[in-house]
Parts: sequence; structure tokens; C-alpha cells
Amino acid sequence: MALLETHGLTAHYGDFQALFGVDITLDEGECVAIIGANGAGKSSLLRSLAGVLRQEPDMVVLDGQPIGALEADDIVELGISMVPEGRRLFPSLSVEENLMIGAYRRSGNGTWDLDAVYSMFPMLKERRHAPGNALSGGQQQMVAIGRALMSNPKIMLCDELSLGLAPVIIRDIYAALPRIRQAGASVIIVEQDIGQALKVADRVYCMMEGKVTLEGTPSELSRDAIHKAYFGVGA
Repeated sequence: MALLETHGLTAHYGDFQALFGVDITLDEGECVAIIGANGAGKSSLLRSLAGVLRQEPDMVVLDGQPIGALEADDIVELGISMVPEGRRLFPSLSVEENLMIGAYRRSGNGTWDLDAVYSMFPMLKERRHAPGNALSGGQQQMVAIGRALMSNPKIMLCDELSLGLAPVIIRDIYAALPRIRQAGASVIIVEQDIGQALKVADRVYCMMEGKVTLEGTPSELSRDAIHKAYFGVGA
């Protein structure tokens, strides 16, 4: 049984339908990448998994338990945390206060606490009293990742980690991923950078217009197949 799976997942914003019958799985210890162009439905998928967009109960299943209709804070307590697109830090709070918010619904002890986050991102310890909005984009992304880890998640959802960041910062951000996985978290990343996604993922789903158009391991997927699934060229 998969750790996390969706069954015929749909999503709506009012009258607009963003997802059309999406089926994905995530196994324990796995890193799955979701790729696709803007508007493909990637973020809507993560928002559905995180409880931001609530669904029918059986559309999202965690460890065999239907969770599609649960509130986002209940989803966090069950072990799913999210690094949202755009970081979404609280500008009036310090770096450390932003991190501590991630532990609000944590149940029990685990690998991740302030010391562990500061060990992975030493720059944050140096800036721990600074306002969240006083940091560079890359440092803010580190805070967003640390905040998600503070709940000691089974599953971490990462929405566009590399968006708007310089290549050297992207490298540093993704260098943290093996340590996160070694600590026991399974990961789903949404990424427009196909090359980056293929480097880090065990499996890849490509989406277009709210549907999964391709699935496989990086070694199975040819550049041509990805191009067709990503852009619909020749489809």
C-alpha cells in the first residue's frame, strides 16, 4: 500500500476546474517530482494534498485513511507539511518565530527541532532575530523549508523551491533534500525546471491542463516523451 495516493482527484475554484481525475502515488521514503508548465495544475494538486483545497474523503488517502475532506491543520497533525510557493513567511515575525510556528500542531518528538534546522541552514541561526522579510529570497526559502520540517512530517510537499532563485542558491536548497529524506520524510516536489526534477526524483509525473500526461522514472522517460507530455506537442 502506498504511503499517499489520490483517486480520481478533482479540484475547483468556483466554476473553474483545475484538476481532472488525477491519480498519483507516493511510497515511503520516495521522492516524486510533479512537472508541467504554468497552469498545468501542479500547485492545485499540492493544495489538495495539504488540505488547502478540500475534496471528497476518498480522493486523498494517507496510510489507507481517507483524508480528502480534512482541514489543513488536521492534515499537518497527520504528518503532511507544505513549503508553499512564494515562501509565505510572516513578515512581522523573526526568523526563529517563523520556524516555531511550524511546530504548532506537532504531536510527539522527532528528528527536527530548531537545533537540527540551524545545523542544516547555519545562516538562519545567524539571522534568527531578523524579521522574515529582511532575508534574501534564498534565505527565506530556507526558513520556509525549516518551518515545514519543524512539524516532523512523514511527507513534505515542496511547491516551486527554485522559483526566482539564483542557480547557486538553488544548488544549496536542493543539497538539503538528501538529509531530509534520510531523516525519514517522503517528498513531493513541484518543479518547472525539468532538469532539476529529474536529478532528484525517484519518479516523475508530468501534468498538462489538470491531467497527468506521463509517469515514470527519470531513466525511463526520454526527452522527447517529456516534451510532448509537457507541452502537448504532437499529442
